[in-house]
Amino acid sequence: MPDRELPEVNPPAAQLPEPAVPTPERPAPSERLELAEAGEWKRVSTKYVLVEIVGTIVNAVVVCGGASLLWLLLDQTWAMWVGIVVLVVSIIDLVFEPRRVRAIGYLLRADDLLFRRGILFQRFVAVPYGRMQLIDITRGPVARWLGLADLKFVTAAATAGVSIPGLAEADAESLRDRLVELAESRRAGL
Repeated sequence: MPDRELPEVNPPAAQLPEPAVPTPERPAPSERLELAEAGEWKRVSTKYVLVEIVGTIVNAVVVCGGASLLWLLLDQTWAMWVGIVVLVVSIIDLVFEPRRVRAIGYLLRADDLLFRRGILFQRFVAVPYGRMQLIDITRGPVARWLGLADLKFVTAAATAGVSIPGLAEADAESLRDRLVELAESRRAGL
């Protein structure tokens, strides 16, 4: 059998295609702006930790109380285990609550509002100003007592609903007014 040459698996460097030239639509990797470098992120109020802690405790008391009643009155052993699991998860949740609140932030950019939240599973949502249809301020009882409010955005896409919790009431109202102004100006330009 004659010896045949096998084709080269890795071509020499001279035969590799040239890297794509950066264009305005596709900047070079060194020119791309990372989300962390996009500007100064604004964080929610530190008082919002108390709102989350109260919510977690109320939820744990209701579920554990219901599980205890089922266990004691109806002799349902599974309810005791559900109550224990809910109690353990609530305690773990309380430990991570301050860090979770510190991870919430928003950034006003030229064409959109960028929102982030989450520690392990981070979520970044960009809401274009021209797509905002409704901007709502809500206040729960504990948040109202602390002088906080939530700012909620509704857009045409159902999955793009964003809520920025734990803003000071004055900040929420001024941000709402600014976003309404930006949304009207962007829609007028369409």
